[in-house]
Amino acid sequence: MNKVLLVAGEASGDLHAARVMEEMKELNDNLEFIGIGGQRMAAAGMEVLFDPTSRSTIGFVEAIKHLPLLWGVLKDLEELIERAEPAVALLVDYSAFNLRVAKLTQEKGIPTVNYFAPSAWAWGKWRARKMARREAKIASVFPMEAEVYRQAGAEVNFVGHPLLDIVEPQLNKEEAAAEFEIDLDSEIIGLLPGSREQEIKGLLPPMLATAELIAAQREVQFLLPRAETVSQDLLTELIAESDLEIKVVEGHSYEVMNLAKLILVASGTATLEAACLGTPMIILYQTAFLTWCLAQILVDVPYIGLPNLILEEEIVPEFLQKEIKAESIAQVGLQILNSPTKQAQIKKNLEQVVTELGAGGATKRVAEMVLEVGGVK
Repeated sequence: MNKVLLVAGEASGDLHAARVMEEMKELNDNLEFIGIGGQRMAAAGMEVLFDPTSRSTIGFVEAIKHLPLLWGVLKDLEELIERAEPAVALLVDYSAFNLRVAKLTQEKGIPTVNYFAPSAWAWGKWRARKMARREAKIASVFPMEAEVYRQAGAEVNFVGHPLLDIVEPQLNKEEAAAEFEIDLDSEIIGLLPGSREQEIKGLLPPMLATAELIAAQREVQFLLPRAETVSQDLLTELIAESDLEIKVVEGHSYEVMNLAKLILVASGTATLEAACLGTPMIILYQTAFLTWCLAQILVDVPYIGLPNLILEEEIVPEFLQKEIKAESIAQVGLQILNSPTKQAQIKKNLEQVVTELGAGGATKRVAEMVLEVGGVK
C-alpha cells in the first residue's frame, strides 16, 4: 500500500487537505495517509501524529510561543518519515513549519507538493525561492501566487481555488430566514469576527459598536454565525456589553452571507467566501502591535483583503489596526447601505474576483497532481 504524507496546521488547511484525501481515494484505493493535521483529516482516514489546529495564531510574534513544541513535532515527523517511507508528501498552508518539512522531504528524497504555499506574493519572496530550491511542486490557488513562484524557479500548476466548489448555502434565503427566525423584509447585516479567540476579542467589540451606530439610523437585524472553534461563553460575554439584539446562529456562515445586505468580516478566507456569494463587505484586520510593526517592514502589498489583492484595487473597504473605529466603519457601512449603485458596483467587482480564482474542480486537480508527482496514480 502506498503511503502519502500530509501536513496541515490550521482549520482551513485541515479542511482542504481532507478534501484532497477524499479525491485521492477516489482515484487510487491503495493509499495510506499519515502525518500532521486535524479532525477532518483524521475522519478522512489519516493516522494523525499531531493535531496543531487548536494552536493556530495570527502574526509573527503570536506564533513564537509555539516554537519549542513544533521543534519537537518536527523531530517526531522525521522519525515517522524514516519509518513509513511515504511515496509522496502534500504540504498544506502552515507556511513556516512546512518550509522546514519541505527541507526534510527533500533530504529524504520524497516528491513533494505544496498547496496554499507561503504567501510570497505578499511578503518574503525569499520563501518562494526557498520552496523552489527544495524542489516542491506548487499547486497554486491564486494567479499572483503562480507568477511569483514561477519567477522563483518553482514548477507551478495553477489549480484554481477550492472555495469555488465549497461555497454553497445549504438553505435558500426563505429556509434560512425560517431557521433563524428573522424577517426577510428588513435589512440584515452579518458580523463575522473570525474563528480564533484572538480575532473575536479584538474585532467583535468594535463590530458591535459599529452595529449600534448603524442601528440608530436604520431598521436592521444582526446575525453572527458561530464557528465551532469559538466559545459560546466568550460570544455571550462580549455581546452582553452591547444594547443590541444579536442573533447567534450555529455555523451557517454561508447562509448568513447570502442573506446579508452587508457584512463586517475579519480579513481572511471568509472574504473570498463572501466574494463567491457576491456579498458586499467591510474588511477588518487587527493583530499585535509588534507584529503590525514588523509587517510594515516585511509586507509589500497595498491591501490586506484578498478580494482587493486579487484585483489590485480597493473594491471593498478595509479598516486596519488604529483605523478600526466604530464611527468611521459605520459611516462607510451606511454609505453602502444607502446606495444601490455602490452595492451593484461592489457585486460586479466581486464577480471579477471569482473569475480570477479560476474554474471549479481545484481539489481534484490537486489530488491528481499529488498522485502523479508521487508516481502512484
